[in-house]
Amino acid sequence: MFAIKRFPENPLLSPYPNRPWEAAAAFNWCPAKKGDTLHVVYRAMSRPELMDQSHIQFSVIGHASSTDGAHFSDRRPLITPEEQWEKYGCEDPRVTKFGSDYYIFYTALGSYPFNASGIKVALAKTKDFKTIDEKHLVTTFNAKAMALFPEKVNGKMAALLTAHTDLPPAEIAYVEFDKEEDIWSPEFWNNWHDNMSSHVLEVRRGPSDQVELGAPPILTDKGWLVVYSHIQNYFAGRPVFGIEALLLDKDNPRKLVGRTKGPMMVPEVQYEKIGNVYNIAFPSGALIEDGILKIFYGAADTYSCIATVPLDYLLETMTLQGGPSHVKRSPGNPIIVPRENMEWEKKGTFNPAAIDLDGKIHLLYRAVDKNDISTIGYAASRDGFSIDERSSAPVYVPRDVFEVRGCEDPRLMLVGDTIYMAYTAYDGITPRVSMTSISKDDFLAKRWNWAKSYPVTPPNVPDKDAALFSEKINDKYLFIHRVHDSICADYIHSLDFSTERITECIEMLWPRWGMWDGEKVGISSPPIKTKEGWLMLYHGVSDRKIYRIGAVLLDASNPTEILARSAAPLMEPKEEYERLGVVPNVVFPCGTALREDTLFIYYGAADFTIGVATVSLKAVLKSLVF
Repeated sequence: MFAIKRFPENPLLSPYPNRPWEAAAAFNWCPAKKGDTLHVVYRAMSRPELMDQSHIQFSVIGHASSTDGAHFSDRRPLITPEEQWEKYGCEDPRVTKFGSDYYIFYTALGSYPFNASGIKVALAKTKDFKTIDEKHLVTTFNAKAMALFPEKVNGKMAALLTAHTDLPPAEIAYVEFDKEEDIWSPEFWNNWHDNMSSHVLEVRRGPSDQVELGAPPILTDKGWLVVYSHIQNYFAGRPVFGIEALLLDKDNPRKLVGRTKGPMMVPEVQYEKIGNVYNIAFPSGALIEDGILKIFYGAADTYSCIATVPLDYLLETMTLQGGPSHVKRSPGNPIIVPRENMEWEKKGTFNPAAIDLDGKIHLLYRAVDKNDISTIGYAASRDGFSIDERSSAPVYVPRDVFEVRGCEDPRLMLVGDTIYMAYTAYDGITPRVSMTSISKDDFLAKRWNWAKSYPVTPPNVPDKDAALFSEKINDKYLFIHRVHDSICADYIHSLDFSTERITECIEMLWPRWGMWDGEKVGISSPPIKTKEGWLMLYHGVSDRKIYRIGAVLLDASNPTEILARSAAPLMEPKEEYERLGVVPNVVFPCGTALREDTLFIYYGAADFTIGVATVSLKAVLKSLVF
């Protein structure tokens, strides 16, 4: 698992209305370090040309520099249309330092109206970002997004490029040059193009997707890291511009040795959603500083922004099969399965709440009978893995008309000497959150003297997956729940649920369309207070109906504010008991227990059985805090 964070200062470059050459946009930037100075080249776009009937907007390659990596000055045009093959614009640069020179590959527009035959790759070289020493047309065919490797590969200069971007489907491909002059040799490129299929990297996941190279390759100890754009559904409607990464073999970059399983970032914030072109986050550069990967990207074809991710966690996720190694399933899984002689749990035992009291981890789990009515059973474990005791009958059953079809998915919270249970009450029409409680003494003595239960969410709004924070926040209790597809919060004044009602949805967490949690999200277990803030596990559902587990870190004093959110899941269905069941491909926790640094995660597997997995709390926090 890893998190990705946008710079709080984003966007770092914006259009500058008083400069005609970049009045409309300043985006798709790429960095290069020169001493203590960070130089960036970017696509700058003018307002429409009023004297031309077509009102064309010309693009040039701009330059800016910074000494702190956040504030940029010295903005000026660096590469402008001069040759016939770039007459209508210079776009989307990628810069690599090779030897004493900086090689800037860019898209050259040589015809208008724009068409594939006039869109090619060009090269400009500079030593100081002040003057361009030479320029060349590179490809003889339609291509964009080319970048040089920063050192020779197998004794040769090498590059990646995106071929046939405007004659889709596009392909990211690898190329090697025996000598520098091959870079702009028409004969070389014609021969290469004739054999292009042998140079293509198999990147696209499906026929409706589009890909384009993002940042120039960066060498890591795991191989060449390449950040790129993977656009889902590009040819099928509702495209999703996702930022992903590849890992290529150090000695043979044609070979993929790792990749992200899906986008680690999609458009979410306002400056990515609204601009010249809506809903675009497009990677165009990257660098590594102090173990952090900085991704330079364009937002909404208007702005230049930065996002960061811990390099080690990213590489670990890309290279491991089946998820991060620091999450460990118990070899005894599943630890709870339906018992044949118990009719009340005949069709499933899953989605357990957990609470650690008096040396035992107590579990309350959802059990489903042959009529699909859910009740709640009890189990306990001393070591966290082995079940030492288990109830022969439900310890909580439907008691009112609002839950006549079942009591589902409990969560447990200890406040003072009272244990509160939030659960989903189902009347057969609309699921609602209901609250009950029991004294700690009665719970430990297994005297199931539950207080009267009250539905606390509106009768006509689907609402599930609820929990309380274990202590007051600004003299109020914070209640979290899932409304439709998002996680919401509401502040309440007391825990007297005979009068308290949940009426507000402060939207805390929402689906990220196109990512692993793109369909819906809901809380997993009640939040845990840590020195870094409140840690909350949540479940995310993808468009393929796969349930995975992620994590968010919430601000200690204002938990409705998210400090970090996992870009890749902490855990996903892997084992057979998680992939096959009543509902396939589900890991769904409702409870955790923390013992020293070990976090026990109790989860429903495929809506049929219960498993437990452990993870280091420090490792989870480290992946979120950087």
